[in-house]
Amino acid sequence: MVVIRLARGGSKKRPFYSIVATDKRNRRDSNFIERIGYFNPNAAESEQAMRIAQDRLTYWTGVGAQVSPTVVRLIKNNPAA
Repeated sequence: MVVIRLARGGSKKRPFYSIVATDKRNRRDSNFIERIGYFNPNAAESEQAMRIAQDRLTYWTGVGAQVSPTVVRLIKNNPAA
C-alpha cells in the first residue's frame, strides 16, 4: 500500500521534512517513490514554510494512496500551499 507521509531531513535540532509517496513498509527516511513537496517548520518570515504539488497529491490519492494524519493536518492548516 502506498502512503503519503513526512520523511525527516536536516540536521540535529533543525528539522526539514519532505512530503513523499512511499510504500507503507519502508522506513521513515528510506527509499520513496516520489517527492511531492516539503515542510520547513523553522522557516523565516520571508521563506515559504510549506509547498506541495496539488496535482501529484490528487493523482496519488486517486490511485488509492493513504494520507497520514500529520500530512492531512498540514494541508488543512495551509490550504494555499
